[in-house]
Amino acid sequence: MRLEGKVALVTGAARGIGRAQAVRFAQEGADVIAVDLCDRVETTVTPPARPQDLADTARQVRDLGRRAETCTVDVRDRTALAAAVDAGVGALGGLDIVCATAGITSSAPALDLESEVWQTMLDVNLTGVWLTCAVSAPYLIERGGGAMILTSSIAGLRGLVGVAHYTAAKHGVVGLMRSLAKELAPHGVRVNTVHPTNVDTDMIQNDAVRSKFRPDLDRPPTREEFAEAAVHMNMLPVPWIEPVDVANAALFLASDEARYITAVALPVDAGSTRR
Repeated sequence: MRLEGKVALVTGAARGIGRAQAVRFAQEGADVIAVDLCDRVETTVTPPARPQDLADTARQVRDLGRRAETCTVDVRDRTALAAAVDAGVGALGGLDIVCATAGITSSAPALDLESEVWQTMLDVNLTGVWLTCAVSAPYLIERGGGAMILTSSIAGLRGLVGVAHYTAAKHGVVGLMRSLAKELAPHGVRVNTVHPTNVDTDMIQNDAVRSKFRPDLDRPPTREEFAEAAVHMNMLPVPWIEPVDVANAALFLASDEARYITAVALPVDAGSTRR
């Protein structure tokens, strides 16, 4: 019960890392404000989450005896996002933890990226994180302190081929974290980032992403064929990690065990950024 009596906001909560954070936090006693777009983002090919996915996240939180408030919202829409946070805080009585996890992926060589693809990536993966922090920070300040955990990526710590826009956005999240950590420290608000390697979610487990890892094949790779290539990204002999691994890192940063940890970029990467 490390988060007993706390309220957590999680964006991208319909599935994947966001759902894992919502459920893991509920296991430790937190009530959850879960938000997600639950629709396709233009310029992406990743299968989108659906409203039922968000409802399933809320059900899992409630099955643990915790309260859950949900809202379908685009993190690029400041007005709608602020309204969702306001409603969730009003229903649950406050806010202590923010997990800015909503994100997208797409790929193309840097010099071949279309302007719309570049801009959409930054709008969701960087501006959306900033907006999440901007609309939620006043509640943490009012509470007398709290924790923000921003989901970056190994692409926020190193360059990756074919995803320059994603890499730029994820590096930007680190810069945002470092500035926010300084600005919010006087209010007792800690701000950190987590940096996963590949995570076993729909964001990578689809034909488009798998095929990028196996250009030697003239068909979409199977899960096993994808794993054969993905394992080489990591120092530890695993092709990817699980959403709960990222959620556990976020839980630590949200808890009092990390009460003096701020402005830290925490890899959860099986050693991939140290290869």
